[in-house]
Amino acid sequence: MRIKNKSAATWGVVASMLFLSTALPSAYGLDFPMNSQIEISPDSVALATQVDPLTTPAAFFGSINLAATPVGSLFSSDLALVSAISRQVEMARTPFGAKQVAQSILVNEFGFSNAQYSCLNSLWTKESHWNYKAHNYRSGAHGIAQALPAEKMSVVGSDWRTNPVTQIRWGLRYITMRYDTPCKAWSHFKARHYY
Repeated sequence: MRIKNKSAATWGVVASMLFLSTALPSAYGLDFPMNSQIEISPDSVALATQVDPLTTPAAFFGSINLAATPVGSLFSSDLALVSAISRQVEMARTPFGAKQVAQSILVNEFGFSNAQYSCLNSLWTKESHWNYKAHNYRSGAHGIAQALPAEKMSVVGSDWRTNPVTQIRWGLRYITMRYDTPCKAWSHFKARHYY
């Protein structure tokens, strides 16, 4: 009798599971298509460019102009700075992007000309092909600028192993301190095969 009750209970559970699985097409009762298509119309572009009043800071802080407050202006400028730095790092993870970031830093922050960038491009193409992961296992040199020892880059940032912008900034700092200009560093490299 007990065996029959257990068997009936087991079959009851199996039957209810089969019923639920056919009644609910997915785990949460939702059936998601395997592929999706998105159509963008001119109307949807216009809607996307409009500001949603529920997502603006004013919606959360009432009528207070957040940017006008000392904390709000600090937060908004810091947030913009973090966003810009993040974009710059992601861009520099490719050789093409690293070249653009280095040129911008060289010209805008170090005050050099595009002629100096040409020398820098030649130098770092020879050294690492602008690959921030480049590592010389024989010497230990690492990164875009091939710092030796690699730990020297920590004066600019502790993320020197993975951050191409840190490597670029360290490399430009090293060049200006030791050779004065990228073209002088390139001349030294051409004569001695190191800089």
